[in-house]
Amino acid sequence: MTSVAFVPDGFEPPTPLVTDSFRLEPLGPQHNEADHAAWTSSIDHIRATPGYPDGDWPPLEGMSLEANHEDLVRHAADFTNRVGFTYTVLEPAGDDVVGCVYLYPTSVPDRDVTVQSWVRADRAELDDRLAEAVATWLAAEWPWQRVDRCGR
Repeated sequence: MTSVAFVPDGFEPPTPLVTDSFRLEPLGPQHNEADHAAWTSSIDHIRATPGYPDGDWPPLEGMSLEANHEDLVRHAADFTNRVGFTYTVLEPAGDDVVGCVYLYPTSVPDRDVTVQSWVRADRAELDDRLAEAVATWLAAEWPWQRVDRCGR
């Protein structure tokens, strides 16, 4: 891996991560309504999650469904372009969004990636399980050795 590349050439991002409690798949515009409902119902909970607030997300005033769609298109493009990887967290069976995981380049010295995750307030019991499952997944299947887990 060079200092410019986020992931090595030829690396294929693993999908999906599946547990008894949730499953991850790449976030995209097809998740718009469920994603919007998930985070807008849990703004205070997300901002209290380790690693948040990061300054402006989620916006206290929310955002329109159209603006959320644009954000999901951007995340999907980042995934395609291999400059960041965002996964939606879904119920084990079904398409109900319960959270999100973000894997992006870091500004923290001596780290390769910053990992943030959140779950809906009504699924708060999954916060730690999700963070631990993602940490194990990163160690086993991703190329980064020095992970910034944002206080987890």
